Amino acid sequence: MTRVVLAPDSFKGTITAADAAAALAAGWAEVEPDARFVHRPMADGGEGTVAAFAAAVPGARRIPITVDGPADAPVDTSWLLLPPTGDAPAGTAVVDLASTSGIELLDALRPWDADTTGFGQAVAAALDHGVSRVVVGIGSSASTDGGTGMLSALGARFLDATGAPVARGARGLVDIASVDLTGLRAAPEVRVLTDVTNPLVGPRGASAVFGPQKGLNTVTDITRADHGLGRLAALLGLDADMPGTGAAGGTGGALVVWGGVLAPGAAEVAELIGLADAIADADVVITGEGSYDGQSGDGKVPSFIAALAAEAGVSAMLAAGRITADSDTGLFAASASLTQIAGSADAALAEPARWLRAAGAELARASV
Repeated sequence: MTRVVLAPDSFKGTITAADAAAALAAGWAEVEPDARFVHRPMADGGEGTVAAFAAAVPGARRIPITVDGPADAPVDTSWLLLPPTGDAPAGTAVVDLASTSGIELLDALRPWDADTTGFGQAVAAALDHGVSRVVVGIGSSASTDGGTGMLSALGARFLDATGAPVARGARGLVDIASVDLTGLRAAPEVRVLTDVTNPLVGPRGASAVFGPQKGLNTVTDITRADHGLGRLAALLGLDADMPGTGAAGGTGGALVVWGGVLAPGAAEVAELIGLADAIADADVVITGEGSYDGQSGDGKVPSFIAALAAEAGVSAMLAAGRITADSDTGLFAASASLTQIAGSADAALAEPARWLRAAGAELARASV
């Protein structure tokens, strides 16, 4: 009887990590009905972070909330309450930016006006509940607001030269003349999950690297936003060259100012869901993501899982929506591309659960 740990990331925009794990298990069971499965859906701080904890931590409870989303409209979402532990006696809150202020919540990009207010409102709701610790995942941001929306929701004020509040989003950054943090709520222990090590400003900063994904399409736009982020950093006393401060359009830096500690997302999620112990008792671990490419070795879930498996002497396998020619599949005993199995990328995207099930069966046959 094969013991199989299922630890995929979400396949962004198509299927959650939990549903991907279930589909892979169903496919494997077609080949080996007696296999034993342990579900540990993963995330690296982006889309699916709350769902990964919800699926892996017994007693986790979703707390519904309505927040101001990045499209300036209400978003019904939730944060997750984890049961009390010795180091968090009042429980731990898990909040992800993707489900509160994420780019997937937009029908059209809003490079200047989207902001992180909703994310901050969700964090504030967790604080109102009295939790001992807050874990935040900050991938999939819709904005380049430097985290000003989040900090405003927690009590900070960003004022122009006349003393009036500046516009929300990146639009208001260059107008900030002063920052009032006297009303900023006190932070409990805050862990910030991110797979990004970019600084806040400069050629590798939030505006230059991630701004175009959010609609900053010209040199003028990027320069303006970068200047605004630099101005914000100076007013907050933040080191704009610190790795990770450029994550989520500068929200990483804002969280550092609040008292948060930046941490590699995949490693922190794995620790909190007990992934290493699960793998140690397994024969095989299957991981995956939507696109396994040349950048997947840089802190992403699949490469992290492969390293954990290697340390435990366990076989690692990969299922991905697509596997590009520049990727390193040598980390895995076997791999399966949904695009290849389905015959095209469009087919794979249309029915990810179907093709993940087929991939699970293919990987099971490869293990024999």
